[in-house]
Amino acid sequence: MVDLKGQYAEIKDVVNSAIQEVIDTTSFINGPQVKAFQKNLETYLGVKHVIPCANGTDALQIAMMGLGLKPGDEVITADFTFAATVEVIALLNLTPVLVDVNPDDFNINIEAVKKAITPKTKAIVPVHLFGQCSNMEALMALAKEHNLYIIEDNAQGIGAKYTNSKGEKAMSGTIGHVASTSFFPSKNLGCYGDGGAIFTNDDDLAHIIRGVVNHGMYKRYHHDVVGVNSRLDSIQAAVLDAKLPHLDTYNNARRNAARAYNKAFVNHEKITTPKTVNKCDSICDTCDCHVFHQYTLKIENSDRDALAKHLNDNGIPCGVYYPIPLHKQKAYADSRYNEADFKVTNQLIKEVISLPMHTELDNEQIDFITKTVIEFVDNN
Repeated sequence: MVDLKGQYAEIKDVVNSAIQEVIDTTSFINGPQVKAFQKNLETYLGVKHVIPCANGTDALQIAMMGLGLKPGDEVITADFTFAATVEVIALLNLTPVLVDVNPDDFNINIEAVKKAITPKTKAIVPVHLFGQCSNMEALMALAKEHNLYIIEDNAQGIGAKYTNSKGEKAMSGTIGHVASTSFFPSKNLGCYGDGGAIFTNDDDLAHIIRGVVNHGMYKRYHHDVVGVNSRLDSIQAAVLDAKLPHLDTYNNARRNAARAYNKAFVNHEKITTPKTVNKCDSICDTCDCHVFHQYTLKIENSDRDALAKHLNDNGIPCGVYYPIPLHKQKAYADSRYNEADFKVTNQLIKEVISLPMHTELDNEQIDFITKTVIEFVDNN
């Protein structure tokens, strides 16, 4: 699904040198590489504060801790996403409220969010799923109307841009009150282990979060807030700082691969290709709204699971993200949920399949993958 070895080969000397520098200086925790990466990522995103941490799940939890959410507070998020999003809500004894998503871009449905808001609602967590922003303009308007926080889960969307109704652009993760991201190796910007970060333009919130990530300390052995131990180590920061200058190139390579996939599947009645929104067309050369962390098809009137087996039998990796909605997971099942409220999600889990998507895909590989998909659906 990803080719980290091929990507590494292109930047091997820079990465090796950066890692060796950390080893030579032995500044393994909070070394100069962490500070350099933090500053460079702030500049890239155009955000005031980047606070690195140990992983993307921690980043989301720490963001919620920084906002001072209390047990029993309701947090609305999408039903169709990875469990980490709802996991941290439950860990903090907050009340997760799951809602349906859009059938075209797979992101949180605004009308469903509106219906889910109650006097106990304190935050909404839009997940920029598969690399495209949720409808942030509508979400920020809801937040203002109901005095809510918007926490962007940007684990899959780093480098994407959101365009509002006025044509104004902003980087994903910089629009809400706070955002989290993951640097898991398979992400568009991934390290060689675990890593994450929190973004915000709020000076006071950034100050709180900097304490939370480091045991609640601003001064050694002085614990001013309840914190955790969640730090990005210097080796991972060095890797990320070496890769950051290439992020736009990586994302453009993914878009090019998506265009090639789209062209191969165009007008196929059983295959629905990913839709881009915000006046952005993934076929066009100027698209910047989608960074294609995953390239996800909907397979209709055919057997998705049999297709997955067919691909694997032909040596083509694929993934089903996600096979079970969160409201049906044992850990998060709740009698409050009504199946009628999850029509889209319940359909998507039967249809979606993600094809290989990474910076090293070439035309020969894409041709083989697309022909193998089409061969199957044409005969099943």
